[in-house]
Amino acid sequence: MKLQALADRLNCRLEGDGSVEISRVARIEDAVPGDVTFLANPKYLSKLPITRASAVIADEAIAGAPCAILRTADPYLAFAEAVAILNPAEPLPSGISPLAAIDPTAELGDRVAVGAFVSIGPRVRVGAGTVIFPHVTIGAGAAIGSGCVIHANASVREGVVLGDRVVLQDAAVIGSDGFGFARRRDGSHQKIPQVGRVVIEVDVEIGAHTAVDRPALGETRIASGTKIDNLVQVAHGVRIGRNALLAAQSGIAGSSELGDAVVLAGQSGVTGHVRVGRGSTIGAKSVVTKDIEPGQHVTGIPAVDLDQWREMIVLLRRLPELRQRIRELETRLAAVEDARVRPQQK
Repeated sequence: MKLQALADRLNCRLEGDGSVEISRVARIEDAVPGDVTFLANPKYLSKLPITRASAVIADEAIAGAPCAILRTADPYLAFAEAVAILNPAEPLPSGISPLAAIDPTAELGDRVAVGAFVSIGPRVRVGAGTVIFPHVTIGAGAAIGSGCVIHANASVREGVVLGDRVVLQDAAVIGSDGFGFARRRDGSHQKIPQVGRVVIEVDVEIGAHTAVDRPALGETRIASGTKIDNLVQVAHGVRIGRNALLAAQSGIAGSSELGDAVVLAGQSGVTGHVRVGRGSTIGAKSVVTKDIEPGQHVTGIPAVDLDQWREMIVLLRRLPELRQRIRELETRLAAVEDARVRPQQK
């Protein structure tokens, strides 16, 4: 693709030779002639003068590039679009495999594709253009919207509702039983039937081996535009707002609520029955144990305001020094006390 054509599709202002052929997007340190790279993080600025790329996607403040520049206010977004343009996805499968097991009461819309060894239960509804890869299981009464992509080995349990354009990565489990047990007097546990439902709204993507549990009563709901990484646990009765981001190995305990645009970094957790306000960010490996006000950035165990956590870390590193100073002060204080006592004894 000519660089000018790429600039036009990305709505970027081109500075340089638009006739250069561009074949791929590459990291700034790996790029060679014929590549376009991007600069969205200032820590890579030192690599710009020595890049071999034919062009770089950058904002208006960047200078000193040895190649053409595609100017844009959001280089990272333009980079994502460039990758999609230069690496078109493989065509999705079509047709229904004769090896699929589809209950006669299931309703499949136009252009639905079903792979080998898929199991679709009774009263299931699948919207137009949805693609279901091999070894997927869809339980009784589930409703799946249009344009969804359900990858291999995913499980959509009974009664689950998926909105339009939902993507389930491999082995995601939607609608598994919530973790609910009542303790008997003898110490054993009685399982609480999990008869609620799970609702996934439109344009949600759920990563590989992520589980979204159904509650005993009511529903678990993930609102439109939310993106969930691999190996995430969303427990029973959780409600997640619009356009949230949940990174890998994060977990949300039962009946908690995340507002719109909340970010959970990797391996972070939210305990049960708490609310994380709109636009808040939870740092990596942090645990939220109480309600978080909107717009907060918290980290640590238990999670506290980021600035407070930084002060705590500084003090933690100084503990050996502070302990030594306390010992010295105790010694000096003991000497002063001893000096006071001696005259009285005389």
